[in-house]
Amino acid sequence: MTNELELKAELVRNGISQKEMAGKLGIDVATLYRKFKGDSDFSRSELQIIRSILGLSDKRFVDIFFTS
Repeated sequence: MTNELELKAELVRNGISQKEMAGKLGIDVATLYRKFKGDSDFSRSELQIIRSILGLSDKRFVDIFFTS
């Protein structure tokens, strides 16, 4: 499950809006919101794009996207 607060914090730290991130992922903002909330899952390619854009370390990536 995605840690929504930590993911949003990373976006803020990197100066990227949710709308900008949705555009970079090629998805609608509403779809991104659902993924943030855990109503649907990020695809593998979306996770790779997010990780690359935000420059997440292995630990930070796991902490955000694979928390229980």
